[in-house]
Amino acid sequence: MSKHVLKLFFVSLIFLAASCAPKRIAVPSFEGRAFNDLLSEKSGISSIDAKVAILFEKNGSEIRGDAALDVAKTGDISLRVYSLGFLAMEITSRNGRVKSDPVLDRGKKAILTRGLRDCLFWWDIKDYLISDEGGYYILKNPEREIWIDKKTFLPDRQTIRFEDGRVLYVFYSEPANDGDSWYQSKIRIELSKYAVTLTIKKMAFKS
Repeated sequence: MSKHVLKLFFVSLIFLAASCAPKRIAVPSFEGRAFNDLLSEKSGISSIDAKVAILFEKNGSEIRGDAALDVAKTGDISLRVYSLGFLAMEITSRNGRVKSDPVLDRGKKAILTRGLRDCLFWWDIKDYLISDEGGYYILKNPEREIWIDKKTFLPDRQTIRFEDGRVLYVFYSEPANDGDSWYQSKIRIELSKYAVTLTIKKMAFKS
């Protein structure tokens, strides 16, 4: 192969790699705006619909799928997980009553009900104290602690404490937007030996 052809080949590879690389999204800065204004705006959201890629992890094993998720502010949830086009798991929570197929243990149920609700409706926290540390606002009450980026007003991480002493950890990354609404498109939820990672493909907020 001639040097000229090799040069063209490598140049083509560079352009291909550049075109496939993820594009960074510039998140607008809300620095200087009252944080309570944001919480007030979001208080009108009653439900969230999302299409996500989902990864379940337990003791080193992984299960992947695609999911349709509907979460209400009240805590009602509908989650359907598909693998290879077939329904692999379904879980619903209505008025605190959880049903699942297949049957799930309490760790998975906690992540896929309370965990999903509180990680998505992160702003719906009651009776909290607010402080700031470095570049974050910290919202804290006896059950939850949320770290919010002071510039973007997006969550960075969250801790949720259960009455039985268990602690659920949430980590957020990869900002995205749907119209004027910004959100974190990657969410990792950890509880004991379990972890669930959501990669949000599409999200809709409903009043």
